[in-house]
Amino acid sequence: MQRQLAKMKRNIATYNMEYSLLFYFYYMAVRRQIPYKSGMFFITFTCARWMPLFEMSNGYHFVYNFFDVLKSKGHFVNAYVIMPNHVHAILSFTYTEKSINKIIGDGKRFITYDLIDNFTKNNRNDILEKLADFVNDTDRKKGKLYEAFEPSFDWKECDTDNLIEQKLNYIHLNPCVCNPTLVKSPIDYLHSSANYYLGGNNILYPVEHVMNMKDIKFDK
Repeated sequence: MQRQLAKMKRNIATYNMEYSLLFYFYYMAVRRQIPYKSGMFFITFTCARWMPLFEMSNGYHFVYNFFDVLKSKGHFVNAYVIMPNHVHAILSFTYTEKSINKIIGDGKRFITYDLIDNFTKNNRNDILEKLADFVNDTDRKKGKLYEAFEPSFDWKECDTDNLIEQKLNYIHLNPCVCNPTLVKSPIDYLHSSANYYLGGNNILYPVEHVMNMKDIKFDK
């Protein structure tokens, strides 16, 4: 495991470059449609204005609930990290008539319901007021009350072994290189698949190893 950790740390420079790209996508609000009906993808979605909503609500399990829905539809969760204010994941989708963008959008909406319910029950009106202010005029006219996530999300098709390894490292190093850092070692961060891949003992949520996807038939 130490050799794996050392290799991951050598990729920190690459991580920092990609992390900068996340800020680009955040400020530019890029909306890109995934043109495929199946496949393995690196997915990132971010809380509105980078607020640490999962930490504020202790609502990390809301994301796990979304993962459960994906699994129930025949899809796969291969890797993930749930940070206080954003989520990175490698997700594999078997053939779906519903667009993958719509699946992710629905997931964000369901997580939003859970977050708002949590803040309401705990009388966090200060947070609710901010989320209400984030709603743009167009959506407000449609009846939307709260905006818990940035409207866009980033994606990258994981179509080579090198890219998959890169994204796994990127995901699992996230808590170690953010500012401020949350942990020293990837396996010390609870809400991550690092324990599964690096031989840790505290596996909170089971995932399907990326190498197992080679035997999965994605197409219809």
